Amino acid sequence: MTATATDAVPSRPVVPQNKPKRMGRAPSDTPAGPLTYIALVLTFLISAFPLYWAFVLGSGGEDDLADPTPSPLPKGKLLDNYDKVFNDENVDFVQSLGNSFIVSTAVTLSVLFFCSLAGFAFAKLQFKGRNALMILLIATMTIPNQLGLVALFIVMNWLGMNGELAAVIFPGLVTAFGVFYMRQSIADAVPDELIEAARVDGASTFRTFWSVVLPTLTPPAAVLGLLTFATAWNDFQWPLMTLSGGTHPTVQVAINNLAAGQFPIWSKVIAGATLATLPLLAVFAVGGKQIVAGIMEGAVKA
Repeated sequence: MTATATDAVPSRPVVPQNKPKRMGRAPSDTPAGPLTYIALVLTFLISAFPLYWAFVLGSGGEDDLADPTPSPLPKGKLLDNYDKVFNDENVDFVQSLGNSFIVSTAVTLSVLFFCSLAGFAFAKLQFKGRNALMILLIATMTIPNQLGLVALFIVMNWLGMNGELAAVIFPGLVTAFGVFYMRQSIADAVPDELIEAARVDGASTFRTFWSVVLPTLTPPAAVLGLLTFATAWNDFQWPLMTLSGGTHPTVQVAINNLAAGQFPIWSKVIAGATLATLPLLAVFAVGGKQIVAGIMEGAVKA
């Protein structure tokens, strides 16, 4: 009896084909429900309430501050308090705003340039001790700034900078956080093949950084720049130490000087604080989209 072709070839088990899983809609396509809007509104109200309350207190007088049941509505003395701030005999508030703008802008530009350059070196260049230096740099972030204020004051005094804006600008030219943040951003955003292609074309290391790496860092640079500007603008302890005896106070030191004296007018002090907040609100309103873009870019890569 001859075997047929079907008898000669053993039958193979039928392997079930995996059906493709149905992909859900992307998070960006998911409509927001009522609870999402309620949570956003509550978050906004909680975040904005301190600013609103400072505005309310700054628009009243000393009797309003002493009222045990204050009204939540603004008063009618806001312009009078602003006039007291700008015409205070001990504080040149306009000059203080300009000084803070100079310090914050200089520190921000310096941090963006030097931290991006150092981050590029740590992320894409090969040199001895790179990892050890990076660990040492990160370790410096664990040291409180207050521990170095006395030594910093001595150094600035030796350099003859105490009492000048340079004493506030010089220590903030580079930050450890900025170097680490830009190093991580460059490592994720710039492929090694792009660096090698620039080198093959004959570009120098700095030309590679300036023409190839830097244009790709707009979102993270915007985030770092806004955070640095806000930190420099709100800095109080070190400017108070180094500028207290000089004639160039920053706005935070000026607010402290408004409260000086035996009987400080607190409504005037609060009005000055609200004025000092307005430039920061303007900066974040202009650069808010860049912050969101930088955060979302990091979330997508993660």
